Amino acid sequence: MIARRQRIAAATLAAVCVMAGCSSDGSVESSAAVPSAQTEAHGAATRFLSRYLQPDGRVVRRDQGADTVSEGQAYAMLMTAATGDEARFARIWSWTRTHLQRGDGLLAWRWKDGRIADRQAASDADLDAAHALVLAGQRFGRPALRRDGGRIAAALLANETARGGDGRRLLVAGPWAVSEKIVNPSYFAPPAYAALAATGDGADWQELSDQARRTTEGLLTVAELPPEWARADSAMQAQAMASPDGRAPRRPLYGFGAARLPVRFAGACDAASREIAGRLWPALSGADAGLLPRRLGGPPAAGAVRHAMGLVGAAGAARGAGRPADVRRLLAQAADQDRAAPTYYGAAWVALGRLWLTTELLGRCPPSAG
Repeated sequence: MIARRQRIAAATLAAVCVMAGCSSDGSVESSAAVPSAQTEAHGAATRFLSRYLQPDGRVVRRDQGADTVSEGQAYAMLMTAATGDEARFARIWSWTRTHLQRGDGLLAWRWKDGRIADRQAASDADLDAAHALVLAGQRFGRPALRRDGGRIAAALLANETARGGDGRRLLVAGPWAVSEKIVNPSYFAPPAYAALAATGDGADWQELSDQARRTTEGLLTVAELPPEWARADSAMQAQAMASPDGRAPRRPLYGFGAARLPVRFAGACDAASREIAGRLWPALSGADAGLLPRRLGGPPAAGAVRHAMGLVGAAGAARGAGRPADVRRLLAQAADQDRAAPTYYGAAWVALGRLWLTTELLGRCPPSAG
């Protein structure tokens, strides 16, 4: 009986620590942090949605030519599923399904001027959208949404993964990237893999999660920070590369996309993924944490600018390193930066960073996790 009570107490404390932030000895730093974290996350999501979401459910990148991308639709779906906004979630998914979903279930990545501008799919958006649909199906008691998420998830496994010589599977950047095994490490999302495992094909999602961790660990054996892009070989060992479309930058960098990786890994339930996020903390803990892009060795690259995404990425690294006070400080700085220089991308990740790093609104870890 005593042992059982101790296990229950430990599980309760672990859940509180995810929300409130604990010191290294497990003590809660502030009892007021639990409601504050949720309030701040709701507020950040509301600011993004009020600024970039149209009434019909389309997310508009107002600072990037007023187009729409599947990534933005998926971000808004995650936010509304997390905050329990069923009405807005329904509008966002309806617009996305009507205007972006392809016959194979994946999402065309770009829409502009009333039509699809590029039918190619991007695996990060497909992964986030499937995750959001599964979460919304559970949260709103809508099995149809869960089935919709399962359809995208199955299409992703079929069309956006590549196999190595030993048969191991890895998430690649999209259908276009399968043959050359081109990956964007910031697309790897351990929390999404875990959520989608419940839709079926659990072994496949676990394999993807394990391989994402191995691939990222391999990249970090030769650099302090992960690159925007990499190419895997038949043994699933990846090497950093410049942008695959030939556009600048012409050398591997830790940029605006790569900064998502520490957030995604720090939000995982397993300790090994969180540890990967924590490994980035020494390179991102300085006063210049908000500057992007950065060399893979850590210092800012030539022409680096201060951006909210840089600060949110550093907050993910701080979460992985077990530094809750730094998480809150960096997220507050990111919010201030986005207020001073608003961007679609910065606002999205201020909200997602708060949701993933300071609350359990995007999914609760089981007591035995990690």
